[in-house]
Amino acid sequence: MVERVTATEAALALIEQLQQKHGDIMFHQSGGCCDGSSPMCYEQGDLILGDQDVLLGNIGGAPFYMHKNQFDYWKHTQLIIDVVDGRGGMFSLEGVEGKRFLTRSRAFNEQERAELQM
Repeated sequence: MVERVTATEAALALIEQLQQKHGDIMFHQSGGCCDGSSPMCYEQGDLILGDQDVLLGNIGGAPFYMHKNQFDYWKHTQLIIDVVDGRGGMFSLEGVEGKRFLTRSRAFNEQERAELQM
C-alpha cells in the first residue's frame, strides 16, 4: 500500500518523545507565512481543522493534514518527514527540543500513481 506521508526513524523517535511529553499530537503541513513551509506539530485539538484540510495519513500514530489547495500541488509526491537540529516553526511542539521537523519529498512512480488513482 502506498503511503502519502512517511517518517524517518529519527522523526519517529522525536514523535514518540513528544507524545510522551504532550499526549496525542497531530501534524499540519504549513503552507508558508510566518513559519515557512514546515510540518507543524501540535497537541491534538490545538489546531482547528477546516473542511478544506485533507488527512494524508498517520506517522507514528499522529494524523498528518494538509490544506486542499496545497494538496493539489503536492498530490503527486510522497512526503517524507525528517528531523534536523535547529529551531523550526515557533508554533510547533518540537522547537523547545532543539530539533525541527523537515519535509522531504519524492515523486510517485507510475505504479504508485495508479494505486492512488490519481
